[in-house]
Parts: sequence; structure tokens; C-alpha cells
Amino acid sequence: MIPGKYRSASGRTANNVNCGLHLVIQTSSLPEKNKVEFKINRETSSFPGRLLQHDLERNYSSRQGDHINLVSSSMPSFPILHRSSEEKILYSDRLTLERQKLTVCPIIDGEEHLRLLNFQHNFITRIQNISNLQRLIFLDLYDNQIEEISGLSTLRSLRVLLLGKNRIKKISNLENLKSLDVLDLHGNQITRIENVNHLCDLRVLNLARNLLGQVDNLNGLDSLTELNLRHNQITSVRDVDTLPCLQRLFLSFNNISSFDSVSCLADSTSLSDITFDGNPIAQESWYKHTVLQNMMQLRQLDMKRITEEERRMASVVAKKEEEKKRESHKQSLLKEKKRLTINNVARKWDLQQRVANTATNPDRKDSDSPPQDPCQSDGSTVSAFPEETGSLDSGLNNALLGLSVTDTYLVEVDGDTLSLYGSGALESLDRNWSVQTAGMVTTVSFTFIEFDEIVQVLPKLKMKFPNSLHLKFKETNLIMLQQFNALAQLRRIDQLTIDPQGNPVVNFTLWKYYVLFRLSHFSMQKINGTEVTQNDMIMAERLFGILAHVASSELPQYRMISILGDARKKQFRYLLETKGKKPGIVSEENNDNKRLVGENTNRATLNYTTREFYHEKLEEIKEKKKFCKMYIEDLVKEATEINMKNEALQKLWPQMFIELVRDAVIEIRNKNSYMKLCLQQITDQK
Repeated sequence: MIPGKYRSASGRTANNVNCGLHLVIQTSSLPEKNKVEFKINRETSSFPGRLLQHDLERNYSSRQGDHINLVSSSMPSFPILHRSSEEKILYSDRLTLERQKLTVCPIIDGEEHLRLLNFQHNFITRIQNISNLQRLIFLDLYDNQIEEISGLSTLRSLRVLLLGKNRIKKISNLENLKSLDVLDLHGNQITRIENVNHLCDLRVLNLARNLLGQVDNLNGLDSLTELNLRHNQITSVRDVDTLPCLQRLFLSFNNISSFDSVSCLADSTSLSDITFDGNPIAQESWYKHTVLQNMMQLRQLDMKRITEEERRMASVVAKKEEEKKRESHKQSLLKEKKRLTINNVARKWDLQQRVANTATNPDRKDSDSPPQDPCQSDGSTVSAFPEETGSLDSGLNNALLGLSVTDTYLVEVDGDTLSLYGSGALESLDRNWSVQTAGMVTTVSFTFIEFDEIVQVLPKLKMKFPNSLHLKFKETNLIMLQQFNALAQLRRIDQLTIDPQGNPVVNFTLWKYYVLFRLSHFSMQKINGTEVTQNDMIMAERLFGILAHVASSELPQYRMISILGDARKKQFRYLLETKGKKPGIVSEENNDNKRLVGENTNRATLNYTTREFYHEKLEEIKEKKKFCKMYIEDLVKEATEINMKNEALQKLWPQMFIELVRDAVIEIRNKNSYMKLCLQQITDQK
């Protein structure tokens, strides 16, 4: 046992250990008369509460005069220490060599019974010359210049080892110190916790003010009750839950930023006192509530006692945070499912474009073909939107394993925007949309959908979403100006956005002016985010006004009426009524109306027929032609047969008439016989 006591974190007192030593330095090369003797009167160091306290960083405070004899050995670099018999009797089991400016450990002869040795506040660079002190229990080398732990293999009885404030970079050479109870390594340059798993009796480990980046490799420290890791660079903590006796853990002033990085602490059943102050995590609003909710057994947090009210509030806040976390997880899951679905839609669209390009250019060389889609070979998902990809937590990854990634379309309503991905999404326009939802939608976005397919649902869009003012087109194969004519059937358009991706029409210099001309009745405000000015409208009219006039003048009247439809028939009748009248009869107001009506009518003749509709019409015309041809052929055949029969009848009729007259005369020549014959025939028929 160590005769002196030391103060623990709970406040136990420590007795001072006093040593009076007489210092005599003698070299073997000097005669006896040159022997130098001097006294250093000071108080010996007490051994204060640095052993079980969480900071273990204080210096010894009280001192008393020492009288030490240091005689040089045969090796000039190692002095030999001798004490008088009286000193050995008075302080038989302890020796203090504090603040002696020692650079090496002296050779200590005849002191094998020592149990306490103090070398603190010197300049020692290496532990040596103490292997003979096999009864040593307490060794203090605080505040020296030691770079490596060594020379301790024979000290199997050592219980307290204080190596704080040195230059040690690695924990090593402690294999034989299995009885160690306190290990103080604070204020060194240690970067890893290692080589301590065999210290099953260790109760206090101080690694404050080192260079630790993470806490792990603590298995085997079954007796550890206090672990001081303050003032390091720790970002994560592991293995603490494997310490069955740990009660106090000090993690102040590190780089811990999330509770997930120290989640193992929640599994510790013995931990009662912990500190996180000085970490980024301690600045978070949820910090205290999260810690208390996950570590119900704590009695103190950041050196402050925890009250029942704080526990109750932590429970309430934790439930709210859990709900928020579940909602966030759900949103992340939906977002990732959306990304996967859009990827599928993009791949399907890309495949369709390749097939279409191959059909259009069958002679194109294989080397010119686009590279093989990597997703076609293994079915894996490759993001078409790299900015949305990122690392996902394990829980979300596990949830994604159950997601179906075979969806080929997506319908999403986000605020006032309806987004449609893939041609299958157009079927959603047949849904029974609520009045509130349909009324909120002002922007409709089409992505990965053929424009010709969109044209077919524009009447539904006008009916289902009457407030839609902004249309967006991306990857819709807008390739010619004529396609914009189809948008004229909508109720209203204030903004139009045509993404260059997948819409070659935007490469035309005048496409915006054509849109403004053809859809002038909408008085659009923006095209691709750019404000429409009056000059733009004038330029559009100058460029394409003659085109509409030519198109309308070449059509016959019945064709004009069929194009205009019922909504424009009255306007067209007005044109017919005023046609031919003298200019003086028509008022100036009627002239303006005539001009306006004429402009709208001219534009209405610029329509668009989708390729599918055009092909359907061609097929229908072919079928009609085929039917008419067959019908005419049947009529001609039937008429030919009738004519042939008529000619044959004309040839046979004279002879047939003679035979008919002859048979009639013969039958009625004998009237009675003829009557009987007729009656008999009537009777037989009954």
C-alpha cells in the first residue's frame, strides 16, 4: 500500500508525504577534499488529488527540504543516489527527486524497498535505472521530456503510473503492468488508444490534451471507472458500451458534432457522469434533450446535476424529434423513389430515341451509335441527375431495397406545379382531381413525353386545370415551329418555357417570334424567363403576318369553316356579310373589327396535325379507297351479269312466248277437264 492518500473526484483528502534529503554531488575524478556539498531547503511535494480527478493536470503544491547524495558512477552520464541511514529509516519507502534538473534517471542503490518514487518537473528523456525497484507501487514522472514508455517491464507491482505532460506519441510497453490501477498520460502527443486491453484492473485512465481522433479499442478494461478524454480532436466514440464499470466519462472540448457518432454511449448501463461541453454538439438546440432521452441512467451532465423536470422535458422533446425524424426519413425515401423512377423514365426515353434514330438513319455506322446504356446490362440504377445523388444512411438504404424501380412514369404535384414524367403520366389527367388541387395548379411541366402525345391531352388539360398559366417542356421532341400551333387550343398561357435539352426547335433563331405571332391572342408575358416587349410583338407580326395571310387565302370556304369550328363561325359570317359592300358604308369601328377578326382567322388556319393523327388519316383514306374500289367492282360485276342475262332473255323470249301461248291454248281447250285438274291441284295443296 501507498502510505500517503490522494484526493479522488468525490473529494477525499490526501496526506502529505515529507522527505528531507541532503544533496551531495561527487565525481569519481575529484579527490575527497574537492567534494561539493549543499542543501536545498524546500517542502516536498504532496500527492494531491490528481489521480481520480477528471483533469489530473495540477502540479504538486507543498514542498519540504531534501538532502540528496548523488555520486557519479563509473559511467559519467548516470549519477548514483545515496541516502543516509537516518533518512532511509525516516522515509524508508518513498523518495522524491522533484525539480532537480535531472536529464536522466540516477542509479538508486540499496533502495529496493521503495514503494513511491517522484521524478516530476525534471528534464528526463528516458525511463531507466529503476528496474531493480520491484516493490515500487507509485511512479510519478510528470512534466519531463520522455518520448517513449520503456524500462517498466520489471515493475510488476506498480499501481499508479503518472506520465502526464511529456512527449509520448504511443502507448506501449505496459504488458507486465497488469496490476496498474491509475494511468495518467495527459498532455502528450498520443494519436491512438492501443495496448491497454490487458489492464483489467485499471480504474482511472487519463488521456486528456492529446491528439486522439477517435475512441476505440477499449475492450478488456473491465475495472475502468473513470476515463478522461478532454481537449483532444475526437469525432467519434466506440467500445465504451463494453466497459461494465465505467461511471465517469469526460469528453469536453473535442470535435463531436452528432449524437450518432457517440451512439454507443446509449448502451452503457453504468455511466452516470458525462461531459460534452466545448463540442459542436453542445451548441445544438436538441443536445441536452437527446442525451437525456438516450441515457436515462445519467445523474450529471456537463458537471451539472440532472433534475426530474429536465428528464420529463427531454422525453417530450425527444418524442417530437422522433416524429420529425420519421417524417424526414419518409421524405427522403419518397425523394429517392422519385429519383429512381425518373431514372427509369429517362432510360426508357433514351431507348425510344435510339430506336427512332436507328429507324430514321438505318445506314448509320455502328461506330456512330451512342454507347450502350450501362443499366441494360445489369439492371442497376444510374442517376440521370447527379446533383441529387449522395450518401444515404443505412436505414434509408435498407428501405430502398423494397422499392419498386420498374415504374415508367411519375406524376407529382408540388405546390402550384404539376410535373409529368413519361407518357404514362398523361393518363393522370383522367383522374378525379379535387377542385382545390386543380385550382392551385398554375404550372404544368412535361418531361420525357413526345409532344405529339401531349397535343392529344391538351383539351383535357384545359378542362381539368383551368388556372394553368405556365407550360414547361423538357425532352419532348419539339422539332419544328408548326408544333406550337397546337397550343392555340388552350384557354390561356402567360409563360412558356422550352428547355433546350431534347427540344431542337430552340436552335431556330426566330422560334420565339413565331410563338408570339401564333399565340398572340394569349398576350404572353414571358418566354424562357425573358419578358415579352411590345417590340417583340411588332417584330413577330412583321416576320410571320404574311405567312398567315397566304395560308388562309389558299383554303376553300368549307375548309376554313371546318378549321375555325363553332367558336369562329360567327366571326367568319361577319366577314361574309361585309364582303362586297362599299367602303363608305362600313364604319371605322367595323373596319377595326374586321381587321382584328381577320388576323385571328388567319392565325387559326395555321394548325398542327400530329404524326400519329396524320398516319391514322392516311390509313383511313386508304381503307376508304379500298372499300370504294371493291364496292364499285362489285357493282360493275353485278351490272355485267344482269346485262348478260338480259341479252340471253331477248334471244330466248320469242320461242318462250310461243310455247307459253301453246300450252295455255291446250290446257283450256277442254274446259271441264281443265277445271277438274285445277280443283284437284287445289285439293292436293291443302
